[in-house]
Amino acid sequence: MKTYFTFGQRHTHRVNGITFDCDSVAVINADDESAARAKAFEYFGDKWCFSYPENQWNDENMKYFPRGLIEVETPTP
Repeated sequence: MKTYFTFGQRHTHRVNGITFDCDSVAVINADDESAARAKAFEYFGDKWCFSYPENQWNDENMKYFPRGLIEVETPTP
């Protein structure tokens, strides 16, 4: 299941060499929304705005995020 995470104006993160900010949407794949939120806290701490489970995300929101959807991948050991 995908969960979508948005960021505030002052939230900028670098994860696995990729920058996430207010102009992008992070996409985390997990078994459920709770697991995705746990990963978001691991990657971004508490510096993100909203989370949307896949069934609540509306692609029309993308007009506000010019950098688009960016998948967050767990690094391979």
